Amino acid sequence: MQDVGVGLYPSMSLLNHSCDPNCVIVFEGYQLLLRSVREIQIGEELTISYIESLMPTSERQKQLMRQYCFECDCHLCQDQEKDAEKLAGEECAWKEVKDAVNEVRYPKSKEEWEQVLARCQSLLSSDTGPLPDTNIYQLKMLDCAMDACINLEAWEQALCYGSRTLGPYRFCYTTYNNVCCCEYQHFTFYIFSLIKPGFHQHALFCLRKFHLAACF
Repeated sequence: MQDVGVGLYPSMSLLNHSCDPNCVIVFEGYQLLLRSVREIQIGEELTISYIESLMPTSERQKQLMRQYCFECDCHLCQDQEKDAEKLAGEECAWKEVKDAVNEVRYPKSKEEWEQVLARCQSLLSSDTGPLPDTNIYQLKMLDCAMDACINLEAWEQALCYGSRTLGPYRFCYTTYNNVCCCEYQHFTFYIFSLIKPGFHQHALFCLRKFHLAACF
């Protein structure tokens, strides 16, 4: 997800934050729509997430305090149940991956994409301490590698990296999060629009594996 602008919608500004929201905001042109992402009980407060909720609790709290001057007390912040998996693996290994992800700038040439892919592949195959794909920085690195492969038209590699992200995203997001949906859309769009002839059956197999084929 990328920020593309700022809008003023007074009624929607009344919605409170939760790191595990029951609603999401979407746009149709300039019109803002509030959509539920799970069943909502009678009397339950409608909430949205003000920030990217993929981050571990400590990072979410820092961002909320910095931008909105409050601490979140939602159940995800209270029990911190997913933090261990989000930062799983050797700390020295995921910090190196984190720094590399933060250094990536959107490449403008084939040569730059090749450099990005080489860096991603080096870190993803590092012997420093293999990271599980649920580690958020490993997950971001997989996304980066997939983008590089797509721009280099390395479709089979793109499918490989992309398929590795779907399970971890479903783990990290407890509802039909807009980031998760965008990841599915991103993945399937390139598979069906750009993939080389003869590789469609393998792509369809992967989509079925992740229960996505029925959506297309």
